[in-house]
Amino acid sequence: MADLKDRIFRAAKLDAQLYEEVEADPGALRQAMLVVVLSSVAAGIGTFRYGGLSGVLLGTIGALIGWFIWAYLTYFIGTRLLPEKQTRATPGELLRTVGFSSSPGIIRVFGIIPGVTEIVTFGASIWMLIAMIIAVRQALDYRSTFRAVGVCMIGWIIQILFIALMFFLFGLRLRSF
Repeated sequence: MADLKDRIFRAAKLDAQLYEEVEADPGALRQAMLVVVLSSVAAGIGTFRYGGLSGVLLGTIGALIGWFIWAYLTYFIGTRLLPEKQTRATPGELLRTVGFSSSPGIIRVFGIIPGVTEIVTFGASIWMLIAMIIAVRQALDYRSTFRAVGVCMIGWIIQILFIALMFFLFGLRLRSF
């Protein structure tokens, strides 16, 4: 198993070859999950003054659930709705590559520094989005980066609608008490 620290740095440097490497390495699933956890814990620490310890815990659990949903959603969109002729992928390949695309999110720990939380969060979000596009392009064997952007955009819209629906349903349930 390759060195996790090296893989995290290469993923954050947007090394397309790293995403090919973890796509082909079924043993990298645990590492990918650890990257998701590290990234979400870093975000929780960076915003600790807003969410406290429960925010870190709930954020980590939410990130793991979101990672699974996002990877499977990306798999479905990329292989069923927008495949290219050479597209071949498995859900595990998307779990691994998408997990490593969370690597840039580890910098969110610096959000704990007063006055920079929003800047760090915004910068990390853009960086993670770019990493996600590269991860999707590599995992789905796309020649077109534009198609990978499309998969990410469609997935993002579906995820936002799903989250909005959950908040709506949860809100209705709270009012019924």
